[in-house]
Amino acid sequence: MDAQKKSYKLDHDLIFKLASMHCTYEEIADCVGTSVTTLQKRFKNLIDKGRAEGKKSLRRAQFEKALAGDARMLMFLGKNWLGQQDSPTDEESNAPLPWEDK
Repeated sequence: MDAQKKSYKLDHDLIFKLASMHCTYEEIADCVGTSVTTLQKRFKNLIDKGRAEGKKSLRRAQFEKALAGDARMLMFLGKNWLGQQDSPTDEESNAPLPWEDK
């Protein structure tokens, strides 16, 4: 008798949802009942797409909070996206002043 390979279907929607929540490969593998290697070989593109969707959703939520007037979120996005700072940089020379002993 030929040894037959075990065949089973994995839930693509569940894999995508877990990836969009940024679950690790190990966590996804545990939930869907397969190995990390199988996920990496067969579902890498789906997982990458799910993680990108998760980032997009998070950015949208942050942006909506900022536009609703959340001051902390406005500061966070200003610093991270716009390069704004709490305190301006000191552009003066930090060289010591000349000292004269008389």
